[in-house]
Amino acid sequence: MFKALMLTQGANRTTDARLTDLAEAALPAHPVTVQVEYSSLNFKDALAITGRSPIVKQWPMVPGIDLAGTVTRSDDPAWRAGDKVVVNGWGMGETDWGGLAQQARLKPEWLLKLPAPFTTRQAAAIGTAGYTAALCVLALQKHGLTPADGPVLVTGASGGVGSVAIVLLAGLGFEVLAATGRPQEEAYLRSLGAAGIVERSSLSQPGGKPLAAERWAGVVDTVGSHTLANACAATKWDGAVAACGLAQGADFPATVMPFILRGVTLYGINCVFEANAKREQAWALLARHMPAATLEAVTHEVGLSQAVAASNDLLDGKLHGRTVVNVNS
Repeated sequence: MFKALMLTQGANRTTDARLTDLAEAALPAHPVTVQVEYSSLNFKDALAITGRSPIVKQWPMVPGIDLAGTVTRSDDPAWRAGDKVVVNGWGMGETDWGGLAQQARLKPEWLLKLPAPFTTRQAAAIGTAGYTAALCVLALQKHGLTPADGPVLVTGASGGVGSVAIVLLAGLGFEVLAATGRPQEEAYLRSLGAAGIVERSSLSQPGGKPLAAERWAGVVDTVGSHTLANACAATKWDGAVAACGLAQGADFPATVMPFILRGVTLYGINCVFEANAKREQAWALLARHMPAATLEAVTHEVGLSQAVAASNDLLDGKLHGRTVVNVNS
């Protein structure tokens, strides 16, 4: 028997989320079994657990889009018992059982060897949010953006993706502008490497100019909606915007003017089904520019029994940085 957070359905949304004892036979029929050590809470996890958005596609569901742990059994030659692994995305917590449990059974192609020098706790703390931040930064680098081109705006800066993006960009020498609606977070954001703070309301309101004064060379956007539209409108000539979230909304009330008059490029970041080769690049970037002490400073740990309460706190804006879940407490 093992413990898992189990979601059950009513009216296509979660109506009950509770800690449950399960037999190993209940796990999905995938080839690789992993003893989970740590998972994490991301925005998507919190939406699924609280039922505030219809994230879950199959019921019942064990949520958790991240996990890190040790292979205990494998029917696939690519993996052996004792291998340390990390898994992010691949539909876990949506269409397949995820990491908020003490055991998981997974498809072999989902697994990634635990990247050096991270422990399983550190890898889970980075999680999908940190890995997504790294994908955003890789997109800006692929575009050719350098610190000499000007500052980079990070929206939703105190969240998991935003926090890690600030650390990575600052580590690469960029001037980082952190957009937040929580002035009490300024000291935290500056400790991560932000050089300046942008008031969220200056970006989140409707009715912004289709083409605003040029303010930043690049953007990492976790918010969507009017924030993304206004961020694009103020991006410099030949700038780049990496969009990976929709905390404000899934709409994009913008015009084509930034793209056809300034040559701005909008990169969409989908971390869920990214190829392992790109995942390895993202983790390598994290290994180079995410100091262990900084990661610990942005990480808050909860037990599996606390995951529901922490999900509500995350969505209510009471948490910043990353929330790692110790599934054995």
